[in-house]
Amino acid sequence: MAKQEAKGDIQYAVLPWRIGAGGKREIMLLTSRETRRWVIPKGWPMKGKKPAQAAAQEAYEEAGLIGEIVGKRPIGTYHYSKRTKHSDVLCEVRVYLLRVEQQLEDWPEKQQRFTAWFDATKAAELVDEGALALIIASFAGISLV
Repeated sequence: MAKQEAKGDIQYAVLPWRIGAGGKREIMLLTSRETRRWVIPKGWPMKGKKPAQAAAQEAYEEAGLIGEIVGKRPIGTYHYSKRTKHSDVLCEVRVYLLRVEQQLEDWPEKQQRFTAWFDATKAAELVDEGALALIIASFAGISLV
């Protein structure tokens, strides 16, 4: 994870996507280091970087993703309980879109996580946070009902 410049409980994330072989949007998920849950790249604010830039940096560090942030504003927010050594912290995560151009062969956290592409419906099913599932569904134009 990048150097922490913690500003309260706000984190920045990207929803990494591409157009798959079938012409549908695919979402990349990765596993968290400790619990191995399926998540999206996210992290704390970084000194000298705008929120979207910090989120894109996390995508590189956690999944080796290179791409372009789409839009200037987050596409949504969700909350989750971050487990720390001392307690659980409720974090608000602001999610930006990252159109993935490539995944590098090597990246800082490659040995600590798994990454995989999923169709949007499957990605929405795999994440634990309901609000994140809704962000994925809304982006992909699918219904979770």
